[in-house]
Amino acid sequence: MRLLSRYVWRFSSSKKEIYLTFDDGPTEEITDFVLKELHKYDAKATFFCLGKNIQAHPEIFKKIKNNGHRVGNHTQQHLNGWKTNKEDYLENILKCEQIIDTSEGHHKTGSTRQEQKLFRPPYGKIKKSQTTALLKKDYKIVLWDVLSADFDKNISKEKCLKNVLENVQNGSIVVFHDSIKARAKVQFTLPIVLAELTSQGYIFKAI
Repeated sequence: MRLLSRYVWRFSSSKKEIYLTFDDGPTEEITDFVLKELHKYDAKATFFCLGKNIQAHPEIFKKIKNNGHRVGNHTQQHLNGWKTNKEDYLENILKCEQIIDTSEGHHKTGSTRQEQKLFRPPYGKIKKSQTTALLKKDYKIVLWDVLSADFDKNISKEKCLKNVLENVQNGSIVVFHDSIKARAKVQFTLPIVLAELTSQGYIFKAI
């Protein structure tokens, strides 16, 4: 169990707080849709971005930051940690980190981030050696306790919605994807999740 405690799966909270997260962006149109829906409820979220997509869509990345959301590292190219050696995996993460820092302007001002760096392993797959190395670099490794499965073409959008609404609790970390693959399910599910959980008294916070 010691290894499991090195990851954040959910937050212990007596308050009605939910932590929505979005992986694989920024992506044209889909990320914009997500941002508009979040704005309607003054909801804050955390976006685990791919370095290559930040490079492709710098303006959308800037919009995420300007809207008060947090960003985390999701590797440069969506690497599977179980299939990648430690050195290559860390190099890919560092590349994404540099792109995030450059996009946030730290390299220009000489400033450093005030917040702890966040990382989510693609597919949730990461080796013990990779975890140890990232913790030494002061990363908080964020997993989840509620998986929408919006990426799964074998489930319906209604099942995706149930995955979220039937499993959230105080402090839950919920995974969505602002990706082309997940687009239809996110467009159906996210507005209902925001409306329903708001009506239940939940607020949505960034990690």
